[in-house]
Amino acid sequence: MGSGQPRGQGDLWGEVPGICLCVPHKAMWLYLATLVGLYYLLRWYRERQVVSDLRDKYVFITGCDSGFGNLLARQLDLRGLRVLAACLTEKGAEQLRDQTSDRLETVILDITKTESISAATEWVKERVGDRGLWGLVNNAGISIPLAPNEWLTKQDFMKILDVNLLGLIEVTLSLLPLVRKARGRVVNISSIMGRVSLLGGSYCISKYGVEAFSDSLRRELSYFGVKVAVIEPGFFNTGVTNSEKISRAIQEAWDQASPEVKEIYGEKFLASVKKSVKKLKSTCCNNLYLVTNCVEHALTACHPRTRYSSGWDAKLLYLPMSYMPTLLVDAMIYWMSQRPIKAL
Repeated sequence: MGSGQPRGQGDLWGEVPGICLCVPHKAMWLYLATLVGLYYLLRWYRERQVVSDLRDKYVFITGCDSGFGNLLARQLDLRGLRVLAACLTEKGAEQLRDQTSDRLETVILDITKTESISAATEWVKERVGDRGLWGLVNNAGISIPLAPNEWLTKQDFMKILDVNLLGLIEVTLSLLPLVRKARGRVVNISSIMGRVSLLGGSYCISKYGVEAFSDSLRRELSYFGVKVAVIEPGFFNTGVTNSEKISRAIQEAWDQASPEVKEIYGEKFLASVKKSVKKLKSTCCNNLYLVTNCVEHALTACHPRTRYSSGWDAKLLYLPMSYMPTLLVDAMIYWMSQRPIKAL
């Protein structure tokens, strides 16, 4: 059948009638590696391009009393941007002003109160004028009450949602006309917990909500030249991961739980959860610049990314987990978790 000529053993891709695909396997991998290399080279080049006239641009940041917001405000002030820092307390605002230049200005803001958001919006308008607001960084957030869902009440869920999600949405909607005027940026601090739900309570719920809101907002605002980015940090040493506060919140949730819930979970389960929380500080990363550098890039790069994963735990563990089959993720979490005393 055919010419009788011997067919190549593993050195050809194969044959198509009338066409001989004589490309060696090694060459195929070389071409693939070259394409991947060119892609990353092009991305590196694009991401190094910086927006001009940064010293004339205003950035509004929520949650600047401590943590990521405080460090970011100081970092952007050193970069020369005009930082408008929102703090929850006057003490936090005063400490931040003492550490920064005269360019940085502060305002007191409680993002759970509409009147506070309205006052802060007017304050921002007075400062930015016709230039508009280049950057809005929604950073303010809390993590407690934190406990298994059945230990909590509706009010416990609402406490976190009011800050992490509903407050973020209201601040964004209030300042959006100013951001649109500048064709600026919205940067939302989410969490890797917005990709993998590891904990009970509304912290993960709120971060999943931030992801969804950011996605819809990004598509809507793209028509007006506004870019929206999401930052997804892993575990970092901030007030959100304060082990003492989390441990107290878990104990309070346990104390308010019904006798039936206490019976099926057991004191041993409570002790195990609190023991895990105590270890949290040693596992959290202390280098907050891994997060604030991502925010700075999202604000200052001509071509920011849509999402930034901050921290090696986010990149190597939680982000891959978010793409794994649900059955496998559940098995990993079961393996790491204490079982309730009445578990089947």
